[in-house]
Amino acid sequence: MTLAINSLRQDLVRRNFSRHADEYDRHARIQKIVATKLLRCLPSAAGQGQCLEVGCGTGILSQLFLERHPAASLILSDIAHGMSCQIAQAFPGRPVVDADAAQLPFMAERFDLVLSSSVYQWVDPLPQAVAEIQRILRPGGMLVLALFGEQTLFELRQSHAEALDGGISHGQSFPGCQQLRNALADNFEVELLEKSYEIEWHDDVPQLLRSLKAIGAQNASRHRPGGLGSRQLMQRMYAHYQRNFGIGNRIPATYEVIYLRAKKKVAVQQAVEKLSALRLLG
Repeated sequence: MTLAINSLRQDLVRRNFSRHADEYDRHARIQKIVATKLLRCLPSAAGQGQCLEVGCGTGILSQLFLERHPAASLILSDIAHGMSCQIAQAFPGRPVVDADAAQLPFMAERFDLVLSSSVYQWVDPLPQAVAEIQRILRPGGMLVLALFGEQTLFELRQSHAEALDGGISHGQSFPGCQQLRNALADNFEVELLEKSYEIEWHDDVPQLLRSLKAIGAQNASRHRPGGLGSRQLMQRMYAHYQRNFGIGNRIPATYEVIYLRAKKKVAVQQAVEKLSALRLLG
């Protein structure tokens, strides 16, 4: 089997999530778990200064954050206008902005904290998006995020690739810890970088696919075909999934979750590290 590494079309990401804003909360079970766990990664002073949430969706993380820090100055943003409308209704009076994570519409060094949950696996290119965070954070500002890693939905992607019988699967790929580290470059001091796994159970593969579609988590690869494939291909995929991963009458869907807390380095710290590196080379 061959799994293609695919770039993402942000217009499809925007469209897919916007279309399903109304039903997102009913199906986003894993996303709710991730947001709750991400809250534990926040620094004690997280509610101080200017805060930005990237990809707020319907407000799962926003609600948890504001319950803990009700006086926080928090700007909410999302690439999908449908999600922005939902969040504006849920948090009247809070500033809400339509924003692409790879091109954030904010001045440099505006924020003390950027937080995000279950978003950056949808952002492409990831290094550009992280550079945008570095740009808008003040020196010493914090980045706290969770994203889905490279083993996410491996059962589905492997089953689809096997069903193609040697063809190339253009299913979406997910970033790994090393890719995230590379994107951070030398601009951040990593305080926490860890991964864990969540498993969601479904009655069958069609139920899993319906659940993914209901939250807007559809393939946004630039090279994606019009659909997953013909009826025969889909039946082969279902059979492979059940045969290789099914337990009893149910199937698992695995999510690898990467948690990150990193501090933007100040210019003096960057200069000292560069000087030290040069001395070592010399």
